[in-house]
Amino acid sequence: MQRLPATLCRKIARPACDVFINHRGIDTKRNIAELLYDRLRRMKVRSFLDSMNMKPGDRLFDHIDKAILGCKVGVAVFSPRYCDSYFCLHELALLMESKKRVVPIFYDVKPSQLVVKDNGTCPSKELQRFSLALEEAKYTVGLTFDSLKGDWSELLRDASDAVIMNLLEVEEEHRRMKRKLNCEY
Repeated sequence: MQRLPATLCRKIARPACDVFINHRGIDTKRNIAELLYDRLRRMKVRSFLDSMNMKPGDRLFDHIDKAILGCKVGVAVFSPRYCDSYFCLHELALLMESKKRVVPIFYDVKPSQLVVKDNGTCPSKELQRFSLALEEAKYTVGLTFDSLKGDWSELLRDASDAVIMNLLEVEEEHRRMKRKLNCEY
């Protein structure tokens, strides 16, 4: 049997991204989401943003769910219409259920304004799942930003710093767990 090149093996074994950026595209894709993605990419942080990492023909939930489960840190960019999106809430719930570190950014919205709305199209079990995830995110220390008064460069610096600090903490936790497991055997 032919052996695979080491570079290909590393690529297969390595998760698709370190950071998953969860956002409401219509509100934030052309500003904070893409700016943060670009800044993290320039810092050599592998990030996932749907418009940058997906191509026509990709199965939406398969691709996104795999990226969420493989990431180390999530960034949830909350905006005024965030809770109108089933996709945003599904992604947030999956981030929270898989115990990922999440850095909330409250973009032109206060945490108290974020509420899951029942428009009659979503099963009650999903609504409950989304509400639990949203409540957990609202009580996580995050960044707030007013797009009319805020300093964009400061937001990007603070957001990328928060992501890097969380990545370092997650990696240190993994190292400690690995050492602990090695000591037990």
